[in-house]
Amino acid sequence: MNVVLSIKPEFAFKIFNGTKRFEFRKAIFKNPAVKKVIVYASSPVQQVIGEFEFDEILKCEKNELWELTKQYSGITEDFFFRYFEEKVDGYAIVIKNTLMYQTPKSLKVDFKLLPPQSFAYYQ
Repeated sequence: MNVVLSIKPEFAFKIFNGTKRFEFRKAIFKNPAVKKVIVYASSPVQQVIGEFEFDEILKCEKNELWELTKQYSGITEDFFFRYFEEKVDGYAIVIKNTLMYQTPKSLKVDFKLLPPQSFAYYQ
């Protein structure tokens, strides 16, 4: 089981250049069978640019989450705390085994999906 995540292009590309090793989420998918994330770079790119695997999703209080992830967060501290402003806890998907596609794919044509607000399951 895979999940497609919509990620802003500036952050999506950082996943594949290695400067962002955590993908932050306010809410997370519930299916424990998900082990791979397909990365949809949202507007203006609007293409699937790659995928990554993960074994772990961190869930903790946002101050602790920042301390654990800040070195490879790929975002500023200010952005992090604005993103989680209304939340007590946050999630961080621990990224591993990235694969950037040589040729980006179309979400509609190749995956038969519309861009998800947050995420969509994909077989």
